[in-house]
Amino acid sequence: MENVEVFDSPGKGRGLRATKEAWAGDVLFAEPCFASVVFDSLAANVCHCCFRRQPKLQRCGQCRFAQYCDRTCQRAAWEEHKQECAAIKSYGKAPNENIRLAARILWRLDKEGGVVSDMQLTTLDDLEDHISEMPEDDLKDLKVDIHNFLDFWPRTSKQHTVERISHIFGVINCNGFMVSDQKGLQAVGVGLFPNLCLVNHDCWPNCTVILNNGNHSAVNTLYHTEKRIELRALGKINEGEELMVAYVDFLNLSEDRKRMLKQQYFFDCTCEHCTNKIKDDLKLGGAEVEGVKAPEEKVKEVTEYSKEMLQKMEKARLDGNYNEVVKICRECVEKQKDVLADTHIYQLKMWSTLSEVLSYLQFFEEAAEYARKMVDGYMKLYHPNNAQLGMATMRAGVTHWQAGHIEVGHGMICKAYAILLVTHGPTHPITKDLEAMRMQTEMELRMFKQNEYVYHSMREAALNNQPMKMMAEPMEEGIKSLFRKK
Repeated sequence: MENVEVFDSPGKGRGLRATKEAWAGDVLFAEPCFASVVFDSLAANVCHCCFRRQPKLQRCGQCRFAQYCDRTCQRAAWEEHKQECAAIKSYGKAPNENIRLAARILWRLDKEGGVVSDMQLTTLDDLEDHISEMPEDDLKDLKVDIHNFLDFWPRTSKQHTVERISHIFGVINCNGFMVSDQKGLQAVGVGLFPNLCLVNHDCWPNCTVILNNGNHSAVNTLYHTEKRIELRALGKINEGEELMVAYVDFLNLSEDRKRMLKQQYFFDCTCEHCTNKIKDDLKLGGAEVEGVKAPEEKVKEVTEYSKEMLQKMEKARLDGNYNEVVKICRECVEKQKDVLADTHIYQLKMWSTLSEVLSYLQFFEEAAEYARKMVDGYMKLYHPNNAQLGMATMRAGVTHWQAGHIEVGHGMICKAYAILLVTHGPTHPITKDLEAMRMQTEMELRMFKQNEYVYHSMREAALNNQPMKMMAEPMEEGIKSLFRKK
């Protein structure tokens, strides 16, 4: 690999560093997926080849488990699915996602060996499994998975020792990467990317990782492009500088990030932002009204109240009771007003949920107000080229467009486009969609300035066609952690 090399990072073990200078948006390396599977919970809703969410999928006629967009995707996936298909048919059912992924990894290792391309910088045997550091409950789950794996693994396939199988499960537990749908909006599966496992963590990183599901639209599978991750620079990176990504969302408090990293990845974060608790004061800060700060006791009281309301809101959201979600959020926001700062993470969470759900319920004016507040808060907390900030700004721009605020909407969509060009690149599906939105709002803005009557007539027609419709229904929070949580 010409842009990166492996080195011993002080206090962290192996890491990757740049071998030449890079700038914002540069791809330092791209890596195809070693193996991947769809989550158990979405196995019937997502194509097992291209990971696209589809209302109607075609089931594999042999195992009756795998689902595909069409025959094109089924043919493209057959090489990876062939042995799995026979094993599921023989076993009588599909095992869980961990077992399916471990089996796919071992089948590929048996066929191609530990190094499958010249670009691979490490073997799976050299990756840490951290089994010795696992808590007792996780070890019990691991033993159950191994037992079920041995039942599932065909007698006709090469047999492996329990130690080797345990190592693969340990690697999946620590390094299973969240695989998103085509639009990058929701995690739908888990995969393994060996080179990515070498990139160390920093809470304020110089790189981001984005998944590109590739193109599977051509009828001939020879013209398909592979599912791959891209490591992209967020700003200028000097030659010899270590490449870092964030394993967890920076919006969490430093103590929460440290706890999550220790629990999931078995290391203590000593980055500058955790050590000095940078921006924690903003994330739990009190409001200041006309130069007078809210009393600390009141801020603590409303913070605790917000925690409780967030749990109630999440339950109503999971139940699909969106009117109840709005009611809970409105009550909470009223209590937070003039008490919590506009960067307080619980207030931002409420604003984010309200803007999304109100937009779904078509209360666009109110949704736009909360979306703007949310983006203003995020801009004070996140790295200026953070992918979460870009996605939130895009959503806010569309909400403003839906509310008829064409100038503000266009401005936000342009800001989001600039961020996503860095984090996702110009060929990613979400960036292409955003480019189409940017061109449409630019055209509408010119029309609005020339003749408001004509603009409003055309806008009504556009709304009827809904060219900018986002998610059909509020989903679970977007992808905020790099690797899958157990």
